[in-house]
Amino acid sequence: ADVRRFEPCPEAGVKVPHMGWNVLSALNTRLFDGLDDGTYVYFVHSFAADVSADSIAVSANGRLFSAALNRENFYGVQFHPEKSGDVGEVILRNFMKL
Repeated sequence: ADVRRFEPCPEAGVKVPHMGWNVLSALNTRLFDGLDDGTYVYFVHSFAADVSADSIAVSANGRLFSAALNRENFYGVQFHPEKSGDVGEVILRNFMKL
């Protein structure tokens, strides 16, 4: 997927870097077992991968972006599980089970 910088748009509330809590949706993998769409995780980033066939979770900051990707045995998340409290712990435990 292409990786692009977020474009700031103060009128729309789009800040760069994108810092803080934001929701995940389209959770379609065992990495997110036990979590529902709308679960909040903590982000700190200025760039993000576009949504693609490898996206397993999406979020938005002025545009939809891949919050998590999976291809074969590779998993990557755009957010910080270690700063995402109990939700992050669930994700890390699920990763260990994979």
